[in-house]
Amino acid sequence: MSWSAAQYVKFEEERTRPVRDLVQRIPNDRVARAADIGCGPGNSTEVLRERYPEARIVGVDSSPDMIDAARRRLPDVAFEVADIVGWADTGFDIILANAVIQWIPGHEALLPALIGRLAAGGSLAVQTPDNLDEPSHRLMREVAAAGPWAAKLTSAADVRADRNDADWYFRLLRAHAPRVDIWRTTYFHPLAGARAIVEWLKGTGLRPFLDPLDAPEREAYLARYESEIAEAYPAEPDGTVLLPFPRLFFVATR
Repeated sequence: MSWSAAQYVKFEEERTRPVRDLVQRIPNDRVARAADIGCGPGNSTEVLRERYPEARIVGVDSSPDMIDAARRRLPDVAFEVADIVGWADTGFDIILANAVIQWIPGHEALLPALIGRLAAGGSLAVQTPDNLDEPSHRLMREVAAAGPWAAKLTSAADVRADRNDADWYFRLLRAHAPRVDIWRTTYFHPLAGARAIVEWLKGTGLRPFLDPLDAPEREAYLARYESEIAEAYPAEPDGTVLLPFPRLFFVATR
């Protein structure tokens, strides 16, 4: 699946607000080593460095385009292209995973493995979108199934299907960390119309639906999707639409 740093940062302020909220809830004060996994273009890494300016931080992402952007943004931070599942470094005081675990299957194995890479007293801090039942994401699946591209998109919805509720994550994490802080927040983002919602999601949730299509199919899919989005999110008289965006957070401390 292809990723574009330029597309992702079009809504950087909206995307960064949740990670600011998450990092402020990390209980650790003294941090020598920290990792930002799924660091994207470095906006989350920057938040982590602002709180822990003395820490040695490494940023990890599977996308070379994202890592290139992160290195330009924070030239004094170490970044590496790596797959999170195969990444094996250990001994961190903090591992930050902002809006990334939804792309990785097998959370029952992934999260304990990440906790196991922490030093004693270290914290795993995670934020993940919790919006698969929102109209924005339900309509992705419906448009995919109803169009001439349906055969190409039969597995697109499965890419982000590994989700569980807060109780499930709490039970899993408590088996590996004595302190677990878990919460859910819905952010409401005023955006400039249905097209802005589509542009936002082109950088993330729409990727599995767009990547398998050729250019004409992609254009037709997006046109149909935008029409459905405009109906699902009615505009205010000035053209503004309000996009609700639920997110699940947890901090597990060894």
